Amino acid sequence: MQRVSPLRTFREYQSGWLRQDLPAGLSVFLVALPLCLGIALASGAPLFAGLVAGMIGGIVVGFLSGSEVSVSGPAAGLAVIVADAIAKIGSYEAFLVAVILAGLMQLVLGFIKAGRFSSLFPDSVIKGLLVAIGVVIVLKQIPHALGRDKDYEGEFEFQQLADGENTISEIYRAIETASTGAVIISALSLLFLIVWGRIADRSRQTSIKNFPVALVVVIMGIGLNEFFRVSVPEWYLGDTAHQHMVQIPTVAPGKSLFSIFDFPDFGALGDLKTYSIAATLALVASLETLLNLEASDRLDTAKRVTSPNQELIAQGIGNTLSGLIGGLPVTSVVVRTSANVYGGARTRVSTILHGVLLLLAVFLGGPLLNLIPLSCLAAVLIMVGYKLAKPAVFVKAFKDGWSQFIPFIVTVVGIVFTDLLIGIALGTVVGILFVLYSNFQSTFQMIRNGHNVTIEFEKDLYFLSKPQLKEALGSLQPGDDVLIDGSKAHFIDHDIYNMLRDYQDIAVVQGIRYELRDVALKKRVRKRNEEVIATD
Repeated sequence: MQRVSPLRTFREYQSGWLRQDLPAGLSVFLVALPLCLGIALASGAPLFAGLVAGMIGGIVVGFLSGSEVSVSGPAAGLAVIVADAIAKIGSYEAFLVAVILAGLMQLVLGFIKAGRFSSLFPDSVIKGLLVAIGVVIVLKQIPHALGRDKDYEGEFEFQQLADGENTISEIYRAIETASTGAVIISALSLLFLIVWGRIADRSRQTSIKNFPVALVVVIMGIGLNEFFRVSVPEWYLGDTAHQHMVQIPTVAPGKSLFSIFDFPDFGALGDLKTYSIAATLALVASLETLLNLEASDRLDTAKRVTSPNQELIAQGIGNTLSGLIGGLPVTSVVVRTSANVYGGARTRVSTILHGVLLLLAVFLGGPLLNLIPLSCLAAVLIMVGYKLAKPAVFVKAFKDGWSQFIPFIVTVVGIVFTDLLIGIALGTVVGILFVLYSNFQSTFQMIRNGHNVTIEFEKDLYFLSKPQLKEALGSLQPGDDVLIDGSKAHFIDHDIYNMLRDYQDIAVVQGIRYELRDVALKKRVRKRNEEVIATD
């Protein structure tokens, strides 16, 4: 696998960025725009804070990251933590100090190489993470596609804080209250995306493969909605249902540009709550980043390997800057990364471009972008979600065997019906249990030849092997000649040793000839001592 170099010159990107990264950057921008706003709303923060985090995640983290495809920005997984932290600390300005401190903590984690712990997550769990995110994207975007926007864009938890519904009941409510205009826009957008996707798959022309299809869908959505305004007012999604449109905050008349920024209140440094909030943000944001980075590397078509320590440093710098100018905390985000990869991205240029476009959108394109219906963006996201969670992925996971499929499906179900971190934790625990089960299934082998029986230890024996070994001893018959061979085991657990010694008395009563060969407590220590004596 190719390891990503931390520094690359712009000249190395020039040959391909316009053809592949420009359309991908546009796609990510269109997806990220409502997500940044929605996550800010769900966090109880100013809407502009979400856009600031998106800009920092795109431009700063995108430039410093070791990944060529990962996209960072405000994360749905932090929304509840942020909302609770703002309430505890008293103001958003004080909370920004915690964001700055969290960024500095991430820098320290990067420098001490804490990113190595990302490799501890089982492969089946990372696969489950990607599929689960795909499923959640589809489920969460169906209401927006039908014109119901009670739940914030970007919220991915099953239980919805915005309206008291959950993912499933929200879809039911959306079907009950479906807007004809939104349904028409999302249906035509989906149809166009599907048809164009098939054409692009069959075509060999680069111009067709790299066509900015998401941009066309957005233009089509705006055009249809404006047509409804003139010809079919009852289907129009603007004035009567403004919540269904993208809503970029604008500078109030007579106010300066800096009036929409928030700046940290460093007086919060005297409050101990600031430090506990910062530690929580640093821990959760780093964990989400490392998980998403593993997923990003898996999505990367060039199969490049990213340094997790470099990513933590990039995220730390990003969060420090985001806090200084009023932004939410940032992490690497699978949704935007997926949109980036499936948009055709090859290098970090697409990530940086999406951040630049967010910047331009706020200061130059607000009135135009506020004409975009969320239903057409929902269609774009539904296609991204489907590509992540195709039925073929489930079939392949099943064919990999139960030890891979069970942790995979537990992760998927856990994320879909709880949230990302709980789902990952459940999948990881199940994955580790399967590893332990598989490992302790092969700790010894029992060979019977008539009444001659050999129980040979294949590796170290711990207490988890006790039930299986007890069953093997219980199967011995009167007249058996039994040899317990522990020569291959460097360590034998105390419980195992006692059981083997106790069975000697049982063997005498049952008429079994029973011999222990090279079986002792703390054999690893004993052998090491023998080696030292021999050396002397």
